[in-house]
Amino acid sequence: MPSTPQRRRPASRLTVGLTAGAAVLAAAIGVTATALPAGAQSAHQRPGRTVDVQLLSFNDFHGNLEPPQGSSGTVEELQPDGTKKSVPAGGVEYLAQSLRTARKGHPYSITAAAGDLVGASPLLSGLFHDEPTVEAMNKLGLDVTSVGNHEFDEGRVELTRLQKGGCHPKDGCYEDGKKFAGAGFPYLTANVTDEKTGKPLLKPYTVWQRKGVKIGFIGVTLEGTPDIVNAEGIKGLKFHDEVETIDKYAKVLNKQGVKAIVALIHEGGMPASTSYNYKCDSPGPGDGISGPITEIAKHVTPKVDALVTGHTHQAYACTIPDPSGRPRTVTSAASYGKLYTDTTLTYDRRTHDIVRTSVKAPGAVNHVVDRTQPKAADMTSLIARWNKLAAPVANRPVGHISADIAGRGAATPESPLGDVISDAQLEATQAADKGGAQLALMNPGGIRSDLAYKASGAEGDGVVTYGEAFTIQPFTNMMNVVDLTGAQLLTALQQQVSGPNQASPKILQVSKGLTYTLDLTKSGADRIVKDSVKLNGTPLDPAKTYRVAMNEFLAGGGDGFPVFKEAKNKYVGPSDVDAFTAYLTAHSSASGPLDPPKADRITVVK
Repeated sequence: MPSTPQRRRPASRLTVGLTAGAAVLAAAIGVTATALPAGAQSAHQRPGRTVDVQLLSFNDFHGNLEPPQGSSGTVEELQPDGTKKSVPAGGVEYLAQSLRTARKGHPYSITAAAGDLVGASPLLSGLFHDEPTVEAMNKLGLDVTSVGNHEFDEGRVELTRLQKGGCHPKDGCYEDGKKFAGAGFPYLTANVTDEKTGKPLLKPYTVWQRKGVKIGFIGVTLEGTPDIVNAEGIKGLKFHDEVETIDKYAKVLNKQGVKAIVALIHEGGMPASTSYNYKCDSPGPGDGISGPITEIAKHVTPKVDALVTGHTHQAYACTIPDPSGRPRTVTSAASYGKLYTDTTLTYDRRTHDIVRTSVKAPGAVNHVVDRTQPKAADMTSLIARWNKLAAPVANRPVGHISADIAGRGAATPESPLGDVISDAQLEATQAADKGGAQLALMNPGGIRSDLAYKASGAEGDGVVTYGEAFTIQPFTNMMNVVDLTGAQLLTALQQQVSGPNQASPKILQVSKGLTYTLDLTKSGADRIVKDSVKLNGTPLDPAKTYRVAMNEFLAGGGDGFPVFKEAKNKYVGPSDVDAFTAYLTAHSSASGPLDPPKADRITVVK
């Protein structure tokens, strides 16, 4: 088990509230960090009146202790001449080094996160129920985080264990003589309450203190978390409105004399550019960010000084006016530890609040966690220790590929890896005694990475290991085969682009034989061209019953597909990762590797 967490910067301390709280967005446009009201003097001019507090933040780490493979391990950098460059980034050895370097010269420095630190993790962390990642977060000096939806992947009991410590109830302790110590930082769950008691699951807020400086943190996950996690794990929990919850605890903090407040929010937006160094506050048409976080930012009380966000895996550092009209930073640092945000909060010792003028909010900028810097030695040791334990499982070859097969990094609604996975699920369940599936559907969010040709270890280029396959499908969802009518299938396709998925479509990956046209020139359900939907060349019959394979998360209506809950005659098959690895083994060899599919099942009209 991990050793006892190392406590950092002993001069600071965290005072944790009695109930749990929301997610703050922590970084914004790259403006200078010393903006003060007219007539006010800088900290250098009047020592003691103001002090600059450094807020370092990141989000959506997802247990990526080792540098992510393929496009999942790069960020896009906008060059001075307008071109874009792909920069390798991420890995906890480099994230820890980046944060430690950034803290130098900053006596007031806080490190915060906005959820999804764990869950959907590569095998190195996921095999051990993410204990390695929690240990790494302790070592790199994380002070506080909100929960995200993926913190609930294994349910409320497991989340509580990650916070409080103790060995896994089924798998036990992983290292002789070591008991898992738990997180040395608070997980904030301000908007997640127990239905019976009404109390937050964990702490709702915390207060960081150093030499008279007090910064309050409220942590929330998105209200829609129940729609995107397995229902079984969150039974008895209620998820509340983000804005109402943050406002509630901002008042509580104010009553305690804490005026400087940051919200950690596991909800996000979509910037107009995919480049991490995009100037989000540029005045051009279509600039800025869109999505759920924009409305949250516009309505969260002005008592909150900065919002650190996540969930969408995007990079942005923007300002959005609060309800009083003052600009306020809203930031996100992409995902997988590829970026961190550095925000300067100028703290006024007299008002006990953050200085925010009508012209500039606190200064914030995203930085690349580049892989050219030295590695943090303690993280290298941590990775080696857990890799040794994982090796017998992780290094087993399961297949061969001829080139990269894009999944998470694909820029198209249908991905080549999505085709492979859906075909694997169909093959695993189509026999009459294994479910009798006629087609398979896979949710795109369940594909967590690309399948990279380049070797990640000593296995050799083109060799797919079990660890790599697990990284792509880390949830170990059981396959379900169910009865759906043609009418219900059509409804499911329409739900990809309507209802909760209209603003951000979730295009299901489809097995070989299912074809249709997606018309992006239209809106809502009309984007699915009804008479184009065919199975093996035959038009879909609304009255006919079809046997459809999908993972148990989708079968439960996850990701905004409630029609799947109407399915009947369920058969439970193998796990999704077992179906995937079996397919790779059956359809590839060293002399006959699997080629990337053409991804031509969905015809897209733009």
